[in-house]
Amino acid sequence: MASGPGTPATVALVAAGIPFTAHTYAHDPATTNYGLEAATALGLDPDRVFKTLLAEADGRLVVGIVPVTGMLDLKSLAAAVGAKRAQMAEPAVAERKTGYVVGGISPLGQKVALPTVLDETASLWDTIFVSGGRRGFDIELAPADLLRLTGGQLADIAR
Repeated sequence: MASGPGTPATVALVAAGIPFTAHTYAHDPATTNYGLEAATALGLDPDRVFKTLLAEADGRLVVGIVPVTGMLDLKSLAAAVGAKRAQMAEPAVAERKTGYVVGGISPLGQKVALPTVLDETASLWDTIFVSGGRRGFDIELAPADLLRLTGGQLADIAR
């Protein structure tokens, strides 16, 4: 277990006794595709690196975690959480509710526990990479551990 930079995500993982590996890289401030930047910098298959997105589903915030190579299918996310429709949350709302900045939003250690859905392709990997709570910092962990800590579920939510 490597703790990496102290973020709410690493604090939550350590407190839960969940094994993970911290990976840091130099973030280029001009980059806006944070997930692909992480995959390239860490020399990873981009399908193994996941981005954390917030959406509003029937008026409540939910977290969708999908590979950086794809997009969040809002209709599928809504169905997964029993909602009729979903739309992307405003970045300012996402930052305020999670306590993280866009490009560094981790599914772990958020200010408020939100319903979380992880794309089913995560199950193809022994470990996946998600933001550690800062730009330039990813956490590697088993998909089952991510689901256990977030209380999340697997579903087909990427396109």
